[in-house]
Amino acid sequence: MAGMLYLVPTPIGNLGDISQRCRETLENADFIAAEDTRVSLKLLNHLEIKKTLVSYYEHNRAESGPKILERILAGETCALVSDAGSPAISDPGEDLVALCAKNGVTVSAIPGPCAAITALSISGLPTGRFTFEGFLSTNKKSRLDHLNSLAGEQRTMIFYEAPHKLKNTLQDLLAAFGPDRRISLCRELTKLHEEVIRTTLQGAADYYEAQDPRGEYVLVLEGAAPSAEPETTLEDALALVAEKVAQGLSRKDAVKQAAKETGFPKNALYEASLRDE
Repeated sequence: MAGMLYLVPTPIGNLGDISQRCRETLENADFIAAEDTRVSLKLLNHLEIKKTLVSYYEHNRAESGPKILERILAGETCALVSDAGSPAISDPGEDLVALCAKNGVTVSAIPGPCAAITALSISGLPTGRFTFEGFLSTNKKSRLDHLNSLAGEQRTMIFYEAPHKLKNTLQDLLAAFGPDRRISLCRELTKLHEEVIRTTLQGAADYYEAQDPRGEYVLVLEGAAPSAEPETTLEDALALVAEKVAQGLSRKDAVKQAAKETGFPKNALYEASLRDE
């Protein structure tokens, strides 16, 4: 009988955040797959749990994943943990979950700490709709392409960032979204020196020009304002085209004038007028 894969979230700073269910799952698992076995061993020692640890992280997942799957298919239960937070979120555990799902293995996720949701909830920015963007690429072109793709994003955006990259990232965000976009910089979440700075992108850039960033950051960025709806509908624009044609203008000239008056793209309006016949 095949075993199972459990995704066990671990504290993002405060060891008191480990739940009873997480503790019991770690105790009952046959083995634990960990991003960094040294970090996970400290947690297990704190919980007074002795368990076999296997390494599963970014640079060995292609080799380690199939070995873990083989053990699960043989009937063992595996608990997957990351260094902090929920496994598989901005984490190589994503691949292990996909591998298990592909091979019919039951995967169960236990709710628990997640830096992105914790930061969003205290950001003071809209929480109804949001998009998690994770870490930006260290490659300059890839990073700018990523940010440019979000130019019109109206949902609240969440990014992770390390302290030594924060200043450059803020400059890139400033260039992409402008000085007045609101941002909440959440650092050291759940720890003794937890701090939330609610400001604008210009304010954040200025602040960290004089202050060295410390601790891991979650950046919660305000989405774009909804674009204004056109005052004239497509039906109105098409009616204007028909009116000008009736006055003796060619379709081409009628569309040209109607596009100028209504703001609709000329080519789109021309094609719509052909379909409207």
